[in-house]
Amino acid sequence: MTDARFPSHPITPEESPIVSAPPRADCIADSAGGLTFDLDVPEGGREPQALVLLRRGGDDQADEVRLPLTPNGDGRLRAVLPSTVAMAEGRWDVHLDRGEEGGPQRLLPGLADLRSLVDRRPGPSTSPLAVRIPYATKHGNLSVRSWLRAPHAEAGDLTLSAEGITGRGTLHRVENPQEWLTDAVVEARSRRSAAVVRTAPVTAEGQEFTFTLAYAGLCADWKGGPEVWDLWLCRADGSAEARLARILDDVADKKQIFVYPGLPVSAPYAPAEVGPYYTADNDLAVRVDERPPVS
Repeated sequence: MTDARFPSHPITPEESPIVSAPPRADCIADSAGGLTFDLDVPEGGREPQALVLLRRGGDDQADEVRLPLTPNGDGRLRAVLPSTVAMAEGRWDVHLDRGEEGGPQRLLPGLADLRSLVDRRPGPSTSPLAVRIPYATKHGNLSVRSWLRAPHAEAGDLTLSAEGITGRGTLHRVENPQEWLTDAVVEARSRRSAAVVRTAPVTAEGQEFTFTLAYAGLCADWKGGPEVWDLWLCRADGSAEARLARILDDVADKKQIFVYPGLPVSAPYAPAEVGPYYTADNDLAVRVDERPPVS
């Protein structure tokens, strides 16, 4: 089976390991969500005309972004991805379109200047928040992680106590954050059943908010084994919601970077261990599991 966007390119569920030595692309990120790619002119053959981003798992024109390559004035080629170009959420693999020279070619990551993404503070727009972070895949290829969210609830500091988890956050991409947050709640939604929900009230000041999620509610009906709760910020009238996530920085995959301990909890069913974590999509969740035996 092949990808209709590149008929000679086979579709794979995951991106492939490097089998040759493709060019390296340096990346510069801007605070609005745009990216600039600079790469050396490949030796031999015709000069490539486009940089192509393909969304992993996609198969139509909406899952392809073509960026023209032009000289950057320093003997290299440049492609610019403006923040205004729509990109669905997901992982986008970066290719060099070589035309008839042999089909698409994956690129290696070069230098990445992501300083503008650190502690990013989006402006007061209500348009969807575009976040793109370049990263190296497990096979060493260049890819871009993309998010597109409105509204967006950016998770901040988490404090763990014996009774629960206290979290701070910031609401973005709504017209009046203070009004939106009035009487809002954080919902913990169990993945084992959509009907199982626990709520925590929100205290807000401007667009900043805090909440405390008690362990007791998460463990009340727990019957052993791992159980995951996804956290959402919800308006009081139920008219809007935002997934709690941490995407406004330069870390594409937070699951292995922001690691929190599981704390012991005396649950009715059995001794439990509860702790927050970030998912593969950088969304905030809480895991309840059986407490390991003390050796």
